[in-house]
Amino acid sequence: MSTAAAESNPREVRVIGIGTGSPAHVTGQAIAALRECDVFLVADKGEVKDELVAVRRLICEEFLDDGTYRIVTVTDPERGPDAERDRTAYRTGVDAWHAARADRYAEIIESLPTGETVGFLVWGDPAFYDSTIRIVDAVARRLPLRTQVIAGLSAIQVLAAEHGIVLNGIGQPVHITTGRRLLGEWSPELGTVVVMLDGALRCRELVERGPELTIHWGAYLGLPQQVLRVGPLADVIDELVELRTQLRDEHGWVMDTYALTPPSLA
Repeated sequence: MSTAAAESNPREVRVIGIGTGSPAHVTGQAIAALRECDVFLVADKGEVKDELVAVRRLICEEFLDDGTYRIVTVTDPERGPDAERDRTAYRTGVDAWHAARADRYAEIIESLPTGETVGFLVWGDPAFYDSTIRIVDAVARRLPLRTQVIAGLSAIQVLAAEHGIVLNGIGQPVHITTGRRLLGEWSPELGTVVVMLDGALRCRELVERGPELTIHWGAYLGLPQQVLRVGPLADVIDELVELRTQLRDEHGWVMDTYALTPPSLA
């Protein structure tokens, strides 16, 4: 196909939020988008995270007819030791990882038959701490794409629902951040703080600064092995650190999220 023809017929791409593991999380809009796709590109992150690929396969099997789609696993580029990097090195490493991912996806998409629609199955919601939209945008700078994003249930929503809590006080904010930024950003005036990507449970260092904080924590949200804990941060943090280590040893990976709530919301 000529360049002009390709630009007038961009590849259709669907970035689909699938919730946090349960087929019950998949919305009607997401199911409709799944059925538009001919091939799904899924990052292969190694044996320890095979379960995340398996859940994506299960969702396809739940909603799609056999023979109507293909799943192509794409070996994920190596990503450095984020916890050991300062902010500048971390950003540089993530940018390089995104670029390498985009290169691999672009190569595969270019090789697909004309007219096939490509799907990306995004854990949770594509808008919250996920790189897929940015990577697809990078692919679109290499070849013409027409992209639609479908929202999904995020870990933030599922965490709140599973604990049966309202995250915000009346007329009050909710602050969403990462473990890397938590200690520098936290103050009592923030209200509830939802923390993602915190493998080190940095909230442990807030015990003295926020002695009245309550933590609502959840791991493997939406999956059969879901684990929840709640309590005063000072009372439960040591248990959570130990539990998180045990879960990682048992499953090979941990995906967890937590909310720190002030006394008025605990």
